[in-house]
Amino acid sequence: MTAAGEHAPARKITVFGREFTMPRSRALRIVIGVVLILGGILGFLPILGFWMIPIGLLVLSYEFALVRRHRRRLVVWWERRRRPD
Repeated sequence: MTAAGEHAPARKITVFGREFTMPRSRALRIVIGVVLILGGILGFLPILGFWMIPIGLLVLSYEFALVRRHRRRLVVWWERRRRPD
């Protein structure tokens, strides 16, 4: 447990080599992830894009084990594919 007044460290997310700090509020992180996914579904509209779906899933992977498990499998598959034999 943390002492009164002490906060858990901020979660950071790395996308294409850039690091972003996520909000401390779990509810806000979930809302951001869902909004990104919903915006990505509407990716055919101007300003929105299909790129928002994987970013939203990445944000949600820090909150839900099922999404995290799939993200880890994808990372392992990608690293094996990139590795020269």
